[in-house]
Amino acid sequence: MTRAPPRGIDALNEPERRCARFRESPALSGTPSSRLIVLRRLLETLVIAAIGGAALGLIGVPAGWLSGSILAVAGAAIAGRPMSIPTPLMRAIFVLIGTSLGAVVTPETLHGMATYPLSIAVMVLAMAVISVGGAGYLRLVHGWGTVDSYLAAAPGGMSQVLALGAELGGDLRAIAIVQSIRVVVIAVGLPAGLSLLGLVGHAAPRMTGPLSVDVLDELAILLAASTIVAIIAYRIRFPGGLLFGAMLTSATLHGSGLIHAVMPWWVANAAMIAMGAITGSRFANTSPRMLLNFFAAAFGSFAVAVAISAVFAALLISMLSLRAAEVMIAFAPGAVDAMMLLALALSLDPVYVGAHHLTRIFFVSLTMPLLARYSARTQKRISESTKRLIKPPPPFQD
Repeated sequence: MTRAPPRGIDALNEPERRCARFRESPALSGTPSSRLIVLRRLLETLVIAAIGGAALGLIGVPAGWLSGSILAVAGAAIAGRPMSIPTPLMRAIFVLIGTSLGAVVTPETLHGMATYPLSIAVMVLAMAVISVGGAGYLRLVHGWGTVDSYLAAAPGGMSQVLALGAELGGDLRAIAIVQSIRVVVIAVGLPAGLSLLGLVGHAAPRMTGPLSVDVLDELAILLAASTIVAIIAYRIRFPGGLLFGAMLTSATLHGSGLIHAVMPWWVANAAMIAMGAITGSRFANTSPRMLLNFFAAAFGSFAVAVAISAVFAALLISMLSLRAAEVMIAFAPGAVDAMMLLALALSLDPVYVGAHHLTRIFFVSLTMPLLARYSARTQKRISESTKRLIKPPPPFQD
């Protein structure tokens, strides 16, 4: 009996099925009930993020508003709560963060840029060693395939890494979990570690100030200009365009002395809470059992990345008179938005940190597709060679 061909979503291949289900999700269906569901999930996410951020921020934990929000939302997501931030709001948050980051720039902060080329060159070398070292750890210790290893160990560019994984037939679940754990652990653990070592203080962020009627016109100009440039950078596919476009615009206006107004403290804290919610919501639909399955691989590759970064950072600090905290955050293979917010929260130089993470984004974006495709071809050739060497048994003869 001839089987009827599948219809609807079942007729699609797996990537197409995932896209179809995504298009049919409540967030995109547009009905009043679906919009209410999206709004309810957003409010729950933001409330949990605010509670977590306030719990650590009010007691003076370094970057507590950010790390507390990440931990609270990630914990709720793993427990099964539908944590999510809509994409339009996420984009607005990136613009706001970039504008706040650029506000710390003054003409004096630009004088230290002469040390950037050597520091950036050392950082690029560190990222290359991290990619090779992390992939080698996953292959040798956990028996991962070459493609999955390199994608999971990539020091950044998570969205691009997952897209490559889908194209090359990688294990997206394993790659996403390892990448997400790296992002969260660095964002939460790095400020705490720097504080324990006495490398950062508890000073208030330098980019905040009181909100008065006298500065409303400057703030309006600042936000409008930053938003326009951010949108242009996003449209031309500049890496991290929304954040970096707004940051560079704000930095130019403040560094030239044309604008003096800065964001109120509560805006900076709200941005940290929202960024923590975005980062923590990456663990949505991740069960505790699924997390435990890749726990060792995630923390092992993370330890390799941190050890390599620390070696190169120590080498650079011994060569140049740079602040250890700034170098560690600039070299940390974490999410660029979270790393920039750490610089904001710890009163570090965002120009130095931003220059390094922008370079890291370019480096990963340019090299990872080439490396992943080369690894996929190599893995395929090895597999075909193995099949040819293993000859089938001769037919049974009586």
